[in-house]
Amino acid sequence: MTSITHKFILLVLTSLLLNNASAQVEQKRFKTITTSEMTPEQKVYFDAMMSGPVSGTGSAAVIKGATSLGAPFNVYLRSPALAEQLRQLSEQIRFKSSLPPRLNEFAILIIARHWGSQYEWYAHQRLALKAGLDQKIADQLAQGQRPLGMREDEEVIYNFSQELLTTHEVSDANYDAVLKHFGEKGVVDLIGVSGYYVLVSMILNVDRSPLPPGATSMPKLKN
Repeated sequence: MTSITHKFILLVLTSLLLNNASAQVEQKRFKTITTSEMTPEQKVYFDAMMSGPVSGTGSAAVIKGATSLGAPFNVYLRSPALAEQLRQLSEQIRFKSSLPPRLNEFAILIIARHWGSQYEWYAHQRLALKAGLDQKIADQLAQGQRPLGMREDEEVIYNFSQELLTTHEVSDANYDAVLKHFGEKGVVDLIGVSGYYVLVSMILNVDRSPLPPGATSMPKLKN
């Protein structure tokens, strides 16, 4: 291959990547609001996010020193009072849950898979793996499969969450299993994280929030 041909191929590939990234940004419904455009109420919420615990997680949506927020927080800005209530709720659910981080993040991934929320999966798979979830478990879940090789506590979370999502209720067996492992507080915290991240999935899916360039998306499942 000549150097000219090699350079031509690189230019074509670069152009395709840039065009794809541009198309993803264009498909996003809620325009990014920068600090120079924010109302005083929006700026209060922005400052709270930048100084809060999410900014310390490596989130691509809340980067210290940035002048805007990523999804879903950029969407929340449209309703600042609601945004502030959701900020407090999400910090309780994410950072003060009685469920261990590995299981809390696993529950979020189950919601993301059920809703086909690509950005939610992208954002929380990293955190779930960091908290100790096995990559094989995440990979199988991404394929829409019941993961094989789950730990006992992971299976308890999966059974409860999956039944609640698909039947809108929970059997005595799955309720009792969560109760035995985590108590009534754990049951409520599991329902809470599931309900909140259904909301987040809705926000992200309506926004059509794009994945960062190079991020791997979940497979689309057949209905």
